[in-house]
Amino acid sequence: MAEQLPLKQLVAGSSPARGTRIMHYVYLLFLGNKKIYTGITDDLKRRFSEHSEGRVLSTKNRRPLKLIHYEAYLLKEDALRREEYLKTTYGKRDIKRQLSSLLKLLKS
Repeated sequence: MAEQLPLKQLVAGSSPARGTRIMHYVYLLFLGNKKIYTGITDDLKRRFSEHSEGRVLSTKNRRPLKLIHYEAYLLKEDALRREEYLKTTYGKRDIKRQLSSLLKLLKS
């Protein structure tokens, strides 16, 4: 049976109590060159700040950027698997289809 965590511990931004699991995030950024960057982190606010300030080598020359999507996972392995899938041809196609209205708006 899966471990059940109180809602407060599952909400992004709430600090986990001692001994509980932290969340792992797969995130998508819309870059200045109109491409999508996919990444993974356990601290979404910190990582987005690093991207925004140009401290991430892979995005520092492609700013401005916008956080357009994220997914939260309790297990790092699940987040890694999802990130890996989103970086494949099929994953890119699926997420672009899911976010098609937003991407159309951003590209115009």
